Amino acid sequence: MSTQLSETALPHFRSDTHGRPDIALLRQAPVFHELDDRLLTRIGAVSTVMTLPEGEQICRQGDPAEHLFVLISGQVALSNAAPNGTSAVVEVIPPGGHFLLPTVLARLPLLMNAHTVTTSRLIAIEAEALLGLLQVEVSLATALLRAEALDFRRLVRQVCDLKLRTTAQRLGCYLLALSKDQSTNTASLRLPFDKRLLAARLGCRQENLSRAFAALRSLGVETHGSRVILHDISRLRDYSEPDDMNDVEFA
Repeated sequence: MSTQLSETALPHFRSDTHGRPDIALLRQAPVFHELDDRLLTRIGAVSTVMTLPEGEQICRQGDPAEHLFVLISGQVALSNAAPNGTSAVVEVIPPGGHFLLPTVLARLPLLMNAHTVTTSRLIAIEAEALLGLLQVEVSLATALLRAEALDFRRLVRQVCDLKLRTTAQRLGCYLLALSKDQSTNTASLRLPFDKRLLAARLGCRQENLSRAFAALRSLGVETHGSRVILHDISRLRDYSEPDDMNDVEFA
């Protein structure tokens, strides 16, 4: 099995690459957190760290899945384009998240485009080398199987959220999830990305998101650009009805 990225593996990003990730950097990703140092060293040998500016295209819909990406810092948006050219953001990956795992494992073409929302630092892991490691490393197979199961669980929960809650309730649940301190009835927080991407993340149009924020004003939700103040968390929780399954992937 090759332990070096091929000369054509990352042609678009060669000027932005910064060598191999060390064990500590790889362990920041939840998908690899429980792996031992020996295996992380092997993964690092077939990986490259890169820093990309805002708005950089990482991969395109329909291309082969040549890398599994892990986001260390910044934000990456995944989008899908219809045959008529219409495009929609499907997900926004937060720091610590990974993307393209299903297509890497299945060796299928990419279903989505990916681009950076902010300046982002990523780890690109060579797909074929990773699949080779899967053949001999049981703990890696277990880790990726769990990651894929959590991804599927998150997708199911998002579908249920779309079917069971209004846009305003989905927004309320999202704001409650951003509020880390559960011991108080007020919170001040900042939206992690702009409202265009937030609307896409919640499965609605921007105008529907604006109406949802307006509907939540009577429940004590105050907005100042990206800054949001929750004046009555208990009332917002009663209205939004978040579920009680606090999965680790939503922490």
